[in-house]
Amino acid sequence: MSRGLAILLGAGAGCLVGMQAPVNSRLGKSVGSLQAATVSFLVGTAALLIVVNFYKDGLSGIGKIGDAPWWALVGGLFGAVYVTVAIFTVQTLGASGLTAVVIGGQLAMSVVIDRFGLLGLQRQAIGASRMLGLALLVVGVALVVRK
Repeated sequence: MSRGLAILLGAGAGCLVGMQAPVNSRLGKSVGSLQAATVSFLVGTAALLIVVNFYKDGLSGIGKIGDAPWWALVGGLFGAVYVTVAIFTVQTLGASGLTAVVIGGQLAMSVVIDRFGLLGLQRQAIGASRMLGLALLVVGVALVVRK
């Protein structure tokens, strides 16, 4: 995949994530917050079950789940925590505030992962420009969430 397409797809996915918390929060007003998180994951799972049937080899790869390290199985748990926290906090922080703090946390953790080569990724140098970018993001988050 080209870098340009990857950036475009990533930005599109980011737009959807920016919409996710307000949509789930509204659902939570009707069904309850934890119930909304459950419905969110059920709808996402149903969509993936449909899409995977059109993908090469369908669900057959799931039979190799035992080949994965234990920690590779907790990604869904992380997603569930994010969705649940987002439902509870978006009304307080707003969509932009929530997104800002989430991106700040994502970037901070990503820098640590890259620096130490964690979770199966190769180590990457963390130079002055990345540290400056992280610092500027912290300032940006503070400006977005301040009252």
